[in-house]
Amino acid sequence: MEHGLPSIKSWKSLVKRRNNAQEGGKSSWKMKPVVVLMCTVLLIFWYKTTNIQYEQTEIEETDYPFEMAKESEPVSEKLKGLPFGIMQPRSDLELKPLWSSSSLRSKSGELTNRNLLAMPVGLKQKDNVDAVVKKFLPANFTVILFHYDGNMDQWWDLEWSSKAIHIVAHNQTKWWFAKRFLHPDIVSIYDYVFLWDEDLGVENFNPQKYLRIVKTAGLEISQPALHPNSTEVHHRITVRSRTKIFHRRVYDSRGNMKCSNASEGPPCTGFVEGMAPVFSRSAWFCTWNLIQNDLVHGWGMDMKLGYCAQGDRSKKVGIVDSEYIFHQGIQTLGGSGYPEKKNSARSGVNRRRGSATFDSRTEIRRQSTWELQAFKERWNQAVAEDKYWVERSSPSRNRIGNNRRLKRSSMIPSLLQRKAEETTT
Repeated sequence: MEHGLPSIKSWKSLVKRRNNAQEGGKSSWKMKPVVVLMCTVLLIFWYKTTNIQYEQTEIEETDYPFEMAKESEPVSEKLKGLPFGIMQPRSDLELKPLWSSSSLRSKSGELTNRNLLAMPVGLKQKDNVDAVVKKFLPANFTVILFHYDGNMDQWWDLEWSSKAIHIVAHNQTKWWFAKRFLHPDIVSIYDYVFLWDEDLGVENFNPQKYLRIVKTAGLEISQPALHPNSTEVHHRITVRSRTKIFHRRVYDSRGNMKCSNASEGPPCTGFVEGMAPVFSRSAWFCTWNLIQNDLVHGWGMDMKLGYCAQGDRSKKVGIVDSEYIFHQGIQTLGGSGYPEKKNSARSGVNRRRGSATFDSRTEIRRQSTWELQAFKERWNQAVAEDKYWVERSSPSRNRIGNNRRLKRSSMIPSLLQRKAEETTT
């Protein structure tokens, strides 16, 4: 009997073990909500930390995209000696007084609804430039003049001259000046940038009315229409229509270029010419990057500006008809076009053979033609090399490539870095 049945002590120990197991199970169930809560808190903390780091990276890439492209060291490392609130990554072209009254000092320095007019100018066009600037200054425009002939002192007699910014560089083009002095971080406070030639008649143009139309129509890149009797009209889409406020395309069946509703690109739609373009802030950021640093005449760029329209160029690019200009077609940069004597070692030999002449306008056209070909080759090469680039400027091609766009956006910093390294070597 004693060997067949368990003892009383054995029963007690068995019951005790069972009770301990039940108590342990109860305590583990009590701990589960605590564990779940701790995991949730840790997950939220991880998410917040990651999100803050991502937003900081986005801010750095936006404020310093070119610095980040050139060097792999994070911008935050370069600026870690400064408190965040003291940093001002952007500037502007506003003139500041050497001193001001206490009431003006207390006012906020924020500027709103500012726009910029930038023009290359020479003394021969002084009267016409005077008329243009007088139209823009009352409309809350900042004016910057690029003096390509070196004659700046003879402009001080104009009443508005001290209110404008003057930059002098002999025989440089509009695009040369724009690339060097209109960096997006410098002009980011301006809603619109007018990058105009100096030979434009503005008798029928009002900047304020023009901008109201542009904003209503949602045009990121635009230009005022040209008077039909303008001296130089290169593309029919830029000619003024008397029955419209603005237009985005032209219909033309003459010549080799057939323009119809089926046309998706320039010069039938999505096109402005280089003499009087107007850019929104976002469009200028893109356009500045499109300007080639060494191709100063800008030939070929007008056909590609639509890629900077922040969307469908057939909708975001347009010509304003109700506010129009007269293109006089006067070319003074580099000479008047009349033949001049060559000043070179070879001129003496040529004089013995006969009177040798030098036509600066002919040489400029040759250089421009060469630059046009170089720009086309660079564009084609860039498209071929960038496997993530997607044609986004027309509606029929804008339906594809979402995944490629996402991949490309993550690669832009490295692409810019490679470009910067190629430039410095």
